Amino acid sequence: MTDTAATAEKTEPGIKAIRLRHPWRNTFAVVLLIIVALFIADAAMRPAYNWPAVGKYLFDQRISQAAFVTLQLTVYSMIIAIILGVTLAIMRLSPNPVVNSMAWVYLWVFRGTPVYVQLVFWGLIGTIYQSIDIGLPFTDPWVSFPTRVALSAFILAIIGLALNEAAYMAEIVRAGLLSVDSGQEEAATALGMSWFQTMVRVIVPQSMRVIIPPAGNEVISMLKTTSLVTAIPFTLELYTRSRDISAVTFETVPMLLVASIWYLFFTSILMVGQYFLEKRFARGIGDRRPDKKADDATAAMTGVTPVVGGNQPTVVLPPNDPDQGDRR
Repeated sequence: MTDTAATAEKTEPGIKAIRLRHPWRNTFAVVLLIIVALFIADAAMRPAYNWPAVGKYLFDQRISQAAFVTLQLTVYSMIIAIILGVTLAIMRLSPNPVVNSMAWVYLWVFRGTPVYVQLVFWGLIGTIYQSIDIGLPFTDPWVSFPTRVALSAFILAIIGLALNEAAYMAEIVRAGLLSVDSGQEEAATALGMSWFQTMVRVIVPQSMRVIIPPAGNEVISMLKTTSLVTAIPFTLELYTRSRDISAVTFETVPMLLVASIWYLFFTSILMVGQYFLEKRFARGIGDRRPDKKADDATAAMTGVTPVVGGNQPTVVLPPNDPDQGDRR
């Protein structure tokens, strides 16, 4: 009886956790589901959407070709914008005041004016500059090309989109480079690395986890910004092509739905790619795998194996001292 009483005295009562109830949260979720269901049911029966026409033109050859052109505009413009953006970011970080100022002026101009205005300007470039001359200043040109022949509307669209996007990519890259502690560069220099080796092996890999999320958003934004190249004018991309078809068929709403479905399709692919890129460059950040040896030692000491991760705090209680239990 004495041993049983001592054991009961040593055993601490367990904590019974009661899960909090959120009735209003569940009610709000049900209301949202009802609203979504009602909207879908109404859209399915509303004549203005004309879903048979949407299905008819969704894979129309003209729309498919326009979707491919839109994808080309996005890819080519982003490649140029990334290369130019990295160059501008390095110029902005340069200690040379002339180089730094030139990069700042570029960002000031292209971030301070609307992209539609810039595209209209590029559409008028053939009027402003009738020819492209190569040679020495104040002498007869060695080679001369008519601007309207050398620069097609497709090339002008890529140039206009890329130059505008480069200003934003430069700030994204600059923010990523500045997020790496300066001690990393000092340590690489102490190891005898050159500036190029330091950037490629140390700075850039660590800055990518900061650069990837906003850069992925910019790619998605570029995909949608291609709808503005009609200002050049370039009429073979997705939105303008669907608008031209609707002007003939008088099916404005269905053609808008067709264009939106294609944009959503491309955007979904880009979002999936962005997710895996973020996951790839975020390795080693966040919760780490628990140390099995340390857990085994803790379990041997306390009799309980702690659970690490899941954003939950880990509490390890020390073993009960028999002498302290007897004193109580």
